[in-house]
Amino acid sequence: MAYFKVMPDKLSTDRTLERGDLRENRAGMRRRDLLLAAGVSLLLTRNAFARPAEPQRLVLKNTHTGETFAGPYRDATGPLPSAVSDLAVFLRDFHADKTGPVDLAMLDFLADVMAATNQSHATVLSAYRTKATNEMLAATTFGVAEHSQHIVGRAIDVTFDRDLAGVEKTALAMRRGGVGWYPSSHFIHLDSGPTRSWELDGSGFDRLLIGGSLNGPPHGILTVRQRMARLQALARRDKLLRK
Repeated sequence: MAYFKVMPDKLSTDRTLERGDLRENRAGMRRRDLLLAAGVSLLLTRNAFARPAEPQRLVLKNTHTGETFAGPYRDATGPLPSAVSDLAVFLRDFHADKTGPVDLAMLDFLADVMAATNQSHATVLSAYRTKATNEMLAATTFGVAEHSQHIVGRAIDVTFDRDLAGVEKTALAMRRGGVGWYPSSHFIHLDSGPTRSWELDGSGFDRLLIGGSLNGPPHGILTVRQRMARLQALARRDKLLRK
C-alpha cells in the first residue's frame, strides 16, 4: 500500500491565512466593542493588533494610591478588555478621581523598556491627568508642560528599584516617543507622542521651593543664589514647554 502526503497548494494556503486574519480581526473588533460598552476610551495605533503571540504583561504599583496591577494586558489578538478597564482605573487622575483614555502604544513602550532592561516591576508616579490637575501641577511643580501628553493619556512617569540610567538609555534608543529623564527626582517620563527627549537634573529646581511658584512674583526678598536659581528654572521651563 502506498502512502501519499498531500501538500496544500498556494491558493488554499492563502485562503487559510486570510480566514485566520479575518478571525483575529473579528476578535479584535469584539474586544474593542466590549471596551466601548464599558465606557473605556482606548487609543490605538495602526499596528495595535500586530504584536507577538506571547501575551504582554505589566507589574505596576501606584505610589499615591497603593493600588497594583499585575498580569497580561494584551495578546496577539489585541488588548484584553478586562485588563484595560482595570488599567484605566489604576492609571486614573487620583487628584480628581477621574479615569481617562488608555493608550496601548504607551503601555507597549513601557512594557518593552521593562523587558529590555530586565525590570520585574515599575512604580507609577503619574499617568492620566485632567486639565485642571495639570494646571495645578504646572503652578507648583517645575517641568510640567501646559499641553502635556498626560492630559490625553499618552504619558506615564515611572521609577524603578535599579538601573534607572540604563532604562533611560534603552528608552531613548527605541525612539518610540518622548523620554524625560529626572535623575535628581529619580524617575523617567515615557510617552507615545513625537520622538524627543529632555533631562532635568533638578538641583533644587524641579520642586519650586525657592521663591514660590514661577507663575507669580517671588515671596519675600531673594538672595543672589535664589535669584539665579529662579532664573535658571524659568529658562528650563520655557525650554521644556517648547518641546
